[in-house]
Amino acid sequence: MVEAREEHLEDLVELALDLWPEAGEDDLRQTYADLLRSDRHKVLLFAAQDRYVAFIHLAIRTDYVEGSDSSPTGFVEGIYVKPDFRRKGISRKLVDQGEQWVRSMGCKQIGSDIYLDNRTSYDFHLSVGFKEAGRLIHFIKDL
Repeated sequence: MVEAREEHLEDLVELALDLWPEAGEDDLRQTYADLLRSDRHKVLLFAAQDRYVAFIHLAIRTDYVEGSDSSPTGFVEGIYVKPDFRRKGISRKLVDQGEQWVRSMGCKQIGSDIYLDNRTSYDFHLSVGFKEAGRLIHFIKDL
């Protein structure tokens, strides 16, 4: 496991596109280039078979995090493991390492969110110790 740096940007963008295929490649590249320079974000990469196969993106949030009663709060902005490498404990290792960083940043809690219909992610979160804090439905109206 390594902390992502600028030299890992293309590998990170490739993994992020697997997780968020609707996102633009150039947008993700710019977003992660900026985040890698931030002290309030950390991205960890996991390698197997001489390539990066997983990542976790963590942030320190000072705005309200659903279910949290402390601030700042760590937050899992994204976590992804390539399908061929799932169910091998990689995501748990990423979360464990991420929790260490979040604690070192003064956080007493870590949050995350998923889409309501993402049962795989829901089960994963429960398996690594998260508990459901609530459910939200977001609305938008074009003007």
